[in-house]
Amino acid sequence: MSDSFPAGLDGERLKGLYRALCITRAAEERLEILQKQGHVTGGLYRSLGQEAGSVGAAFALRRESDGTGDFLAPTVRAAGAMFLFGATLVDFFRQYMARETSPTRGREANVHWVDYQKGFVGPVSPLGTMVEIMAGVTLSFSLRGEDRVGMVFYGDGASSTGAWHEGLNFAAVQRCPLILMVEANQYAFSSPTAKNTRVQSFTEKAPGYGIGAESVDGTDVIAVYEAVSRAAERARGGLGTQLIELKYFRRLGHAQHDSQEYVDPALIAEWEKKDPIACFHRRMVDNGWATEQELETLWHESEEDCRVAAEQAIAEPVPHGPDAVDDVYTDVTTPHPWTRGVSPDPRLA
Repeated sequence: MSDSFPAGLDGERLKGLYRALCITRAAEERLEILQKQGHVTGGLYRSLGQEAGSVGAAFALRRESDGTGDFLAPTVRAAGAMFLFGATLVDFFRQYMARETSPTRGREANVHWVDYQKGFVGPVSPLGTMVEIMAGVTLSFSLRGEDRVGMVFYGDGASSTGAWHEGLNFAAVQRCPLILMVEANQYAFSSPTAKNTRVQSFTEKAPGYGIGAESVDGTDVIAVYEAVSRAAERARGGLGTQLIELKYFRRLGHAQHDSQEYVDPALIAEWEKKDPIACFHRRMVDNGWATEQELETLWHESEEDCRVAAEQAIAEPVPHGPDAVDDVYTDVTTPHPWTRGVSPDPRLA
């Protein structure tokens, strides 16, 4: 046993990492129960086996609640990062259950919401688009001379979209302080990564844009934390956009409705041996960073926090139908620009 701590983290911060992993899994397990009970509206996306990627990455950033910290754009499988950035469990459940009290008042689902003060913006559905958005956000940091970085998550399939390439090229050219996290979980819905790209590692794409890149074991929360810490230091230091590949495996289907029949069960079983929470649990105990009892307590506290938050959300009202158009239409008339004042005559073209 050793009392030396890794990556400059002390015992309390290591326990904070472990609790963040537990909260992420417990919240999603509670969601699965809620869906089976008929409470969840829309799809349910689990990050089983990927929790260390979102948690380790967000833990390495500067998280504030006054709009001055780093900025995050997660995917549906990066809820762990949102929790660390201040998204509450009750809002998480409200969103999935489309409650009137949810951040989007029941108009959007899962992690599709924004909190500029806490520093996160939910994803938009067209894949790759968030890279473009976060390129603009982080460019604003540079123009204002702010010591902030942005982070955007995306799945491996998104790297085959035009928006991804346009956004990355712009960010690279402008030296935006942006960290792109590739969730290389080996599947884009039911398509294996080999059918989406010919590269063996997504870090191979980085030289074409002139950016730094690193690949890391996405099941190792400490390794992810260290890699993102290095990338953030480079981005803050003026070296521009950085790419980090999280190598792991999506142990469930694309969403809860996906039975994942296209994956060999033996492959799933093999990746279960690398479960990020179980592995970190063993490492914490073996190195004397925490006791079995402390970690068990953290897990049970996480489960209880999720149960209480879910029950609160269930008891809250659903939206009133006519309210759906509130804050959508305006009574302010906007004049047409002069370029559209007169319909063009195609014969004069």
